[in-house]
Amino acid sequence: LFDTHDLPTNYGSPIYGNNHPICDAVSVSLMREAGAIVLGKTVTTEFASFKPGPTRNPRNLDHTPGGSSSGSAAAVADYMVPLATGSQTAASIIRPASYCGVVGYKPSYGKISIGGVKSLSVTLDTLGVFGRTVSDVALGVAAMSADHDLMNIAPLESKIRIGICKTDDFAHAQAETAAALSLAGFAAKAFANGGVGEIALPMDCAKLSETQTTIMLFEMAKSFTFEKLNHFDQISPTLKAIIERGDAITYDHYHAALLKAKLARAAIKELFADQVDILIAPSATGEAPKTLEQTGDPIFSRGWTLLGLPCINLTVTTGPNGLPVGVTLVAGPGQDRLLLSAASALAQQLSDPISINQF
Repeated sequence: LFDTHDLPTNYGSPIYGNNHPICDAVSVSLMREAGAIVLGKTVTTEFASFKPGPTRNPRNLDHTPGGSSSGSAAAVADYMVPLATGSQTAASIIRPASYCGVVGYKPSYGKISIGGVKSLSVTLDTLGVFGRTVSDVALGVAAMSADHDLMNIAPLESKIRIGICKTDDFAHAQAETAAALSLAGFAAKAFANGGVGEIALPMDCAKLSETQTTIMLFEMAKSFTFEKLNHFDQISPTLKAIIERGDAITYDHYHAALLKAKLARAAIKELFADQVDILIAPSATGEAPKTLEQTGDPIFSRGWTLLGLPCINLTVTTGPNGLPVGVTLVAGPGQDRLLLSAASALAQQLSDPISINQF
């Protein structure tokens, strides 16, 4: 998905099977400048959407690695590379990180330039990284954003208030996700001197998944205009259906969703200012599904992506099939350094993930 001047960039589509960009994406240029060595390209789903590629979950080859950043999460989990890039428009960093048992960091919206990366949704697209430790992903995003202060993860000093946030989509959570959330909340008590407790999102943040879906579908349909008009026969049925859904959304409906997103962002900013510093929420509905035909449900990350908040996945436990289950730490707008500090503190408490089968 990321343009590279020395490697083909196919965007997960046969339409671009022989695509050789003449320059690097902005983030790739910055990583190289910082000393990164690009070892190769990993598999993305078709245009970072929903049609799976050939990648399997290295924890169990019969299970999906998640998507859209399937190959990146799998490569890090399988120790092929220490760091891999990813993008998130709905849940494409956090969910694969949870399924593959690695750290996935989606920074604040706009933290990393999307220049030179195939766009799905200009309102939502966010770049990030996968790694095996919090310090590794901090290093990666520091390089990609040229914000080198991120590498210096400071210890938590002030009173940190942590909220356990089930969101209004918690009915979709399986037992292992509910257990992971409880275990993470318990572990956080070791360092959250401002308290740990359940917290509800403001009313203006209700049904964020629906709002995110409306904006994403509308903008995706526009983003693929060239492909739709010139290479429709090479677009998968899965993506064709998405484009058709997007084309059916009226501008008034789209504009109303943008307005709701604006109100939700104002409300969440106030919540972080007045009530909480870090939220802990589900990363996925459960462990990676046993299928290679789809990439899992993105519902628990849609809202955070819409709000533009920095998020990071940490593995907490394992599910009934012995596969990883993570939680998402979420910080306020632009509070990436605080997020990394809190994630580092929680990761120390979770250094030996607990199996749900022990309970």
